[in-house]
Amino acid sequence: MVSQPGTSWMRNRDGMGVWEHRGKVAVAGWGTSYMDRRWDGKSLDKTLGAYAVAASKRAIEDAGLKLDDIDGVVTTRDAQVNNTWAPRPYFAPPYDTEDGITNVSPEWLTKQAGLKNIKFASPGAGVGEVIGLAAQAVGDGLCKVCLVNYGMGNIEGRYGQAGQNATDYARDNSAFTAPWGYQVGAAMPSLIVFKEYCRKYGKSIDGLAPFAVNQRRNGLMTPWGYYSLHEPYQITAEDYLNSRYVEEPLRVLDADRPVNSSTSFIVTTAERARAMKQKLVYILNHCQTTYRLRSTVPTLGESNEATDILARRMWEGSGLGPKDVDVFNPYDGYLQFTQEFLEGFQWHGVKRGEALDFYAGDIRVEGPHPFLSSGGNNGTGRTRTALFIDSIEQLRGMAGKRQIRIRCETALAGATTPTGNGFIMFSKHPS
Repeated sequence: MVSQPGTSWMRNRDGMGVWEHRGKVAVAGWGTSYMDRRWDGKSLDKTLGAYAVAASKRAIEDAGLKLDDIDGVVTTRDAQVNNTWAPRPYFAPPYDTEDGITNVSPEWLTKQAGLKNIKFASPGAGVGEVIGLAAQAVGDGLCKVCLVNYGMGNIEGRYGQAGQNATDYARDNSAFTAPWGYQVGAAMPSLIVFKEYCRKYGKSIDGLAPFAVNQRRNGLMTPWGYYSLHEPYQITAEDYLNSRYVEEPLRVLDADRPVNSSTSFIVTTAERARAMKQKLVYILNHCQTTYRLRSTVPTLGESNEATDILARRMWEGSGLGPKDVDVFNPYDGYLQFTQEFLEGFQWHGVKRGEALDFYAGDIRVEGPHPFLSSGGNNGTGRTRTALFIDSIEQLRGMAGKRQIRIRCETALAGATTPTGNGFIMFSKHPS
C-alpha cells in the first residue's frame, strides 16, 4: 500500500487556478452507522471500528460495488480518542491498542472490512480534508475507487481524553482556556469574535435563535441523526433563549452534541461512477485553509480574512462564484461562527454584518433561502459528515423532507472553523 505524505496534495494556496481534476472525480456512494451518544467502553459491536466497518459496507452497497472494487482507503486522525490515553483505565487487556476501538487506521479498516485490492492508503485529518485527499488521489491515478471513512468517537467520562485533556495541567496558551472545560476552551475564540461582531454591527446575541430553531427542524428531518433517533422534539425560540449559558454568549443549544458515529463515502473517477448504482455527484474543487493568527485567539478581522481567503480559493478552483451555489452547508459546531462562512462566501447576497438579519427571514428548506439544509452538527449531532451527506442527497434528489425547492445544481460543504477548514464543491454536472 502507498501512503500520501505531507500536505503537498492540498489546495491551500492562492493562484493555483482551476483544479486540474475538476469534474473528473465523483462521489458515488455514502453510508453511515448507527449513532449513539457515547461508547460504553465495553460493547465491541459499538466501537468506532465496528461502526466504521458498518458505514463502509453501506457506502459500498449504496454505490452498487463489491469489496474487491475498492483499491483506495482514507481514514481520519481527526476528532477521535487517540492512543495517547494509556494505560487504558476502562478496558481490560489483551486490548493493547486503540486501533479499531477509539480510532480507525487505514490498515485496520482494510483488514477488518475484508478489502483485498488496496493500492493506496492514507490517514487524513478533518472530514473536508479526507474527502479532498481522496479526490486528489483518484484524480492523480493513485487509485480508482477510494473508500473514505470519518468517525467521531465519544466515550464515557471527560470528552477528548487525549493530550492535555488526559492530564491535570494546562500549559502554555491553554492555561487561559483549558481550566474552564473543553467546551469553553474550544469555544472561547469563537465567542470573543462573535461578541466583537455584535458590537461592530449593533446586533443582539439573541439573533441566533431562529437559526438554532431551524437547525433542529432540519435535523429532525434527517432520519439517522441523533435527535431523530433519541430526542425527537422540536425546540422553540423560547427554549433557545431560556437555555443555560455555558459561557455567555454560548448557550448550551448553540453547541453541537458529541456522539459516537461513523460515515463512509465512495470517491471514484467520474467515468467509473457513471456505471454505478446511484446518480453521480461530481467534485469541482477541494480547498483548505489554515490561517496563522497573530495571537492566541483570532480577531473579527482575522476571522473575516480567513473566510475571504477560503472563498477566493474555492471560486478560483471551481470556476464558480457566489451566485452559482444552490446548497450551502458550512460548519456549525458553535452557532457563533457560522455567519463567518455565510458572509465570507456571500451566499444569497449576504454581506458582512447581515447574517443575523438573514436568519430572521425564511431559511427553511421549503423557502427561498434554505440555509444549512442538512441541519448541520447542531441539528444532527457532532458527525461533521451531515454537511456532506445532505449536499450529496440534495443533488441526487434524495433528501426527502429536506429536499430544497429552489434550483439544485451545485452544493458547497465544509468543516471546521473559519481559521482552519476543508471545503468541497459538488455539482450535478462536470462543468
